[in-house]
Amino acid sequence: MADYTLHCFVESGNAYKAALMLQLTGCDWQAEWVDFFNGAHRTPEYRALNEMGEVPVLVDHGEGDLVLSQTGVILYHLAGKTGMYKPQTPQEEREVLRWILFDNHKLTGYLSIWRFLHRFLNKGGDPEAEFMKGRTIAALKIVERHLETHDWLAAGRPTIADVSACGYLFWPDHVDLDWSQFPSINAWLKRIQSLENWAAPEDIVPSGPQPA
Repeated sequence: MADYTLHCFVESGNAYKAALMLQLTGCDWQAEWVDFFNGAHRTPEYRALNEMGEVPVLVDHGEGDLVLSQTGVILYHLAGKTGMYKPQTPQEEREVLRWILFDNHKLTGYLSIWRFLHRFLNKGGDPEAEFMKGRTIAALKIVERHLETHDWLAAGRPTIADVSACGYLFWPDHVDLDWSQFPSINAWLKRIQSLENWAAPEDIVPSGPQPA
């Protein structure tokens, strides 16, 4: 048995964040595909694993099958276990937390909904999709301005804040984004891709039957 099991599916950028962290830190892990689009996350069995009915879920077998949900918690847990991509001072801790909360509430919070409406529900151009698109662009502009003068979000090196914020950004074609409009974000993503053990979502997160 691997040290970790990640319950995930490739269409989820949040699942990719956890998988990428496992990959970057060289953890021994295995993926367990969740048939999200057919409601596997709503079954009693899955709710017993995660009462929130969300993906991803990480099981740490080295900690007595400790079950963790919410990507930010998973990233902090893995940073603590591996000693990698973690904040090293109280100031860095505050900055990492600040950017993870911003990502969860704003960047991923808006972009994931925009992507779902646009790509999976074919509602691109509808008022709700356009509203989420506008909110996403506003969040991206904040990140772009920060990265104009910083190589990484929260410290002078990559941290879990960067892993969190990049989760949905490797699919610009899914929402008709053009990274030429955000050159600092584009350069930052290339820095992330140059990290040892980096892998694209489709290479490390399992896929199953595609949504209709």
